Amino acid sequence: MRLESFVRGSWMSPGQELADIHSAVTGNVVAQVASGGLDMGEVLAYARQVGGPNLRKLTFHQRAELLKRLAIHLSERKDRLYQLSYQTGTTRSDNLIDVDGGIGTLFVYASKGRRELPNTTFLLDGNVEALSKGGSFVGQHVMTPLHGVAVHINAFNFPCWGMLEKLAPAILAGVPVVTKPATITSYVAHALVRMITESRILPDGALQCIVGSTGDLFDHLTCQDVVSFTGSADTAQKLQRHPVIARESVRFIAERDSLNAAILAPDAGPGTPEFDLFIKEVAKEMTVKAGQKCTAIRRAIAPNAHVSAVIEALGERLAKIKVGNPELESVRMGPVVGLGQRRDVLAQVAKLRTEADIVVGNPDNFDVEGADRERGAFIPPLVLHCPDPIRATNVHSVEAFGPVCTVMGYDGLDQAVALANRGDGSLVASLYTYDSTTAADLVFGVGAFHGRLVLIDRDCAKEQTGHGSPMPHMVHGGPGRAGGGEELGGMRGVHHYMQRTALQGSPAMLSRVTQSWIKGAPTIEESRHPFRFYFEDLAIGQTFVSKERTITLEDIEHFAEFTGDTFYAHMSEEATKNHPFFPGRVAHGYLLLSFAAGLFVDPDLGPVLANYGLDSLRFIKPVQPGETIKVRLTTKSKSPRNEQYGEVRWDVEIMTDKGEPVATYELLTMNAVRP
Repeated sequence: MRLESFVRGSWMSPGQELADIHSAVTGNVVAQVASGGLDMGEVLAYARQVGGPNLRKLTFHQRAELLKRLAIHLSERKDRLYQLSYQTGTTRSDNLIDVDGGIGTLFVYASKGRRELPNTTFLLDGNVEALSKGGSFVGQHVMTPLHGVAVHINAFNFPCWGMLEKLAPAILAGVPVVTKPATITSYVAHALVRMITESRILPDGALQCIVGSTGDLFDHLTCQDVVSFTGSADTAQKLQRHPVIARESVRFIAERDSLNAAILAPDAGPGTPEFDLFIKEVAKEMTVKAGQKCTAIRRAIAPNAHVSAVIEALGERLAKIKVGNPELESVRMGPVVGLGQRRDVLAQVAKLRTEADIVVGNPDNFDVEGADRERGAFIPPLVLHCPDPIRATNVHSVEAFGPVCTVMGYDGLDQAVALANRGDGSLVASLYTYDSTTAADLVFGVGAFHGRLVLIDRDCAKEQTGHGSPMPHMVHGGPGRAGGGEELGGMRGVHHYMQRTALQGSPAMLSRVTQSWIKGAPTIEESRHPFRFYFEDLAIGQTFVSKERTITLEDIEHFAEFTGDTFYAHMSEEATKNHPFFPGRVAHGYLLLSFAAGLFVDPDLGPVLANYGLDSLRFIKPVQPGETIKVRLTTKSKSPRNEQYGEVRWDVEIMTDKGEPVATYELLTMNAVRP
């Protein structure tokens, strides 16, 4: 298999010098890569001039639909990726994390894009800010897609998930991607990109893939580009120091080496569910992907009183793990990705052994099932024990990126916190306790040093996703050694590829520019009720002012009896004497909302299909019996949903007959499109 790069809309392999890629299982050559020969300036220009405009003309909902279609397309073809991935050393269950996990991330971003983003090409960020006394000058933040390229440099351990978890938020944001897979597993990423390009789902220029060297790619970056890197700390530091990164202030997101910890609390001793969960999770993180996960547990921190029990339990559990050819159903752990990686892992283990002893596993004597131990890159699970972690340094600074974990003991939670934080920043730590006070002490003790904390106990045992599983909804990244960057995190990941801009101007101008009515902007009054207009005919700023209604004591008492809401402020004049908020008996807030609906709703069958919620409700002024209210209803914004209906957001203000604001909120309706 000779691997090509997909650039400028076609597959190209201009380089003549071929490098062999070997199977992690057999040592045989499985692919060849040609490096060099690509004009990186043209690659980036194609993304900016073709891919960017093609994506930016689509709305968030249209881009989300692309991701959904792509996820379905890949789901139907993933067996091909499974077969190729076996040569990287991964088992069937490992492939579920990489292949299915990547496809699942596409599905999540497709769903969140439709549910959480408007059907527009830009985002409003935050509330309108008043910048003048008279209200004629206001501010509003907006977010728009960068006019550059998302350069994604991925690690070898997740050729599918690593590519797709970066791709999804970038495409949803409207920014084209140039992806660079790690060479040693690039044949899997290459197959994935072929599936994507053959589908013709993404618009031209939205995705390019460089296999082999990136050449002078970084020399052509601009302030509109984003580099997202996953890999070693050394490589990340070299890239971050590139003069163009500094000169152009290129956004750089790094996710790198991490000495993640699992902390067993004092209450979680042998015999407790939390102890068993701790052992299960440490063993799993050592053996899934042969420990080649940036989120794997490298340090198992336990009370000194439980260290012996931890080592014994880990030994018993790991003894059941069969190492060998990952295509065999009986095998639970394959090799590391290659012989070079095996040498590196063993070299790092040698450094750890200056402060710790191997207590489980023997790298020189272990069984391999269905494969040659010497030709394949096999290593057994290795547990080390550091007897003096307070004085040790290597166990807190050296990462053996394989099936290796060091157990270390502590006395008291303060010492546990200190040990966990000695990693100088990690992607994740997991805490095992059933005591909420202990959990809080640990969370707020280690939180500043970790990007994610997983609190695992008996209550969430069946459904928790695990220490080492980044979820698309949650932030993936960490401070310090972990790179100081963030990926995923739901819409936070999309925002990385957008520019926040502060707009300042009159309410009228900003309303027109942002397509969202701002208080103080002109309103439009029609003779027909706004509920009589189809979605496309309804104008932003279209306003309706209701008739008035006087609130009576009988209304309040009937509402209290009917609903059961007999809160004292509604029922007792005596109880509200000298009250800081209520001048006497007042109407229920929800009574006012109900009456407001009665005042502004047009009851006849029409384009309004449903009222599906309200946002940002605030009660401003209490209403007493005898006061009169009315409602102003204004079309704030519109967002198409499909061919049948669209979402309308209404600005609603309940006020007294004297114009005093009583309550404000935003009403959401689904309005039919004209047939």
